[in-house]
Amino acid sequence: MTNVNLAIVFYSSTGTNYQLTQWASEGAREAGADVKILKVPELAPQEVIESNPAWKHYSEEVAVCVPTVSLEDLEWADAIIFSVPTRFGNMPSQMKQFLDTTGGLWFNGKLINKVVSAMTSAQNPHGGQEATILSLYTTMHHWGVIVATPGYTDPVIFGAGGNPYGTSVTVDQNGKIVEDFSAVHAAVKHQAKRTVTVAEWVKKGNL
Repeated sequence: MTNVNLAIVFYSSTGTNYQLTQWASEGAREAGADVKILKVPELAPQEVIESNPAWKHYSEEVAVCVPTVSLEDLEWADAIIFSVPTRFGNMPSQMKQFLDTTGGLWFNGKLINKVVSAMTSAQNPHGGQEATILSLYTTMHHWGVIVATPGYTDPVIFGAGGNPYGTSVTVDQNGKIVEDFSAVHAAVKHQAKRTVTVAEWVKKGNL
C-alpha cells in the first residue's frame, strides 16, 4: 500500500492560514502521508496589498516561496485539506475562483471519493468561521468527496481552535492567532491525522 497523497490548499493574506497549513503538514507527515502545501492565486490589486503592512510582508516574504496549486495537484491527491480566512461568512474569492476551475475534473469523475477537510480564521470569535467551512463543504458535496470533519473524536477539540466542523481560530488585526498556540497546534494536527487515516481506509477499501 502506497502512502496517502495529501494536498493542503490554502489562501492567506497575512499568514494565519499558512501557519495552519504548516501544522497540518506536520500532523499528516507523522501519520505517514506524502504532503504538498499549495496556495491559490492572489486576485487582490497590488495597491490594496501594499496598504496593509502585514499583507505586504506576507506576499513578499512568504507567499513567493509556496507553489501555486494546479488541477494536476488535485488529481494527484487522495485527500485535501483546505485552509482559508472567512469573508463575510464565506470563503475568499481567491479560493472560490480556483474551485470554479475544477469543472473538468468534476465532469470526468476525477474528484470522487477524495477525502476532504477544512480550516478557517476570522478576526472575532463569531465572525463566520463555521459558515465559511460549510461553504467549502457545499462545493465538496458536488464533487462527491468524503468529508472528514474532526467531530468530537479527540479531547483536543474542546481546547482552543477545536471545532467539530474543522479547526478555526481568531486573529488580531495583524493576522496573529490570539488563542493558545499549543492548543490550536494540537487541534490542527489531530484534524490532519484524522483526514489521512480516513483516506487510508478509503484507499484500502475499508470504507
